[in-house]
Amino acid sequence: MEAWNNIRQQQYSNTPVFQYSNKNSGFTLLEVMIAMAIIAITLVVAFGSQSQSLSLASEAKFNTTVALLAQGKIAEIMAEQPEDLVSDSGYFGEDFPGYQWDLTVRDAALAGAEEVWEYVKQIDLSISHAEYDQYQYRLRLYRFVPKTRR
Repeated sequence: MEAWNNIRQQQYSNTPVFQYSNKNSGFTLLEVMIAMAIIAITLVVAFGSQSQSLSLASEAKFNTTVALLAQGKIAEIMAEQPEDLVSDSGYFGEDFPGYQWDLTVRDAALAGAEEVWEYVKQIDLSISHAEYDQYQYRLRLYRFVPKTRR
């Protein structure tokens, strides 16, 4: 048995023994600073992407809602008698709080069609929201208004 222990000691005596010194423990300041810079850059990109995503989502919500509101308002305008068309403004009520509309009606000035100016009205509809002040939806249409005989 003793011979076996001697062989074992000789076998392992040639392997180097690693000793940890104070110089090799932990990270250097440079390594920590590089890691912090990488984390900071990653966070800036992630938060910028999140902010852009929220902005695009609010713009999409506005565009979807305001297109439906404009369609309804145009249907109301088309249901009115042509001679009753006047400029007006208002709100869409409790169902769509904050959304407001502005309607402008004027005689159309169509180049090259002077003989029909008096029969055509230019209708401009503008819809906006108090919260999304950078967004505004504008729509223009022309409506034929026959002259009544007196």
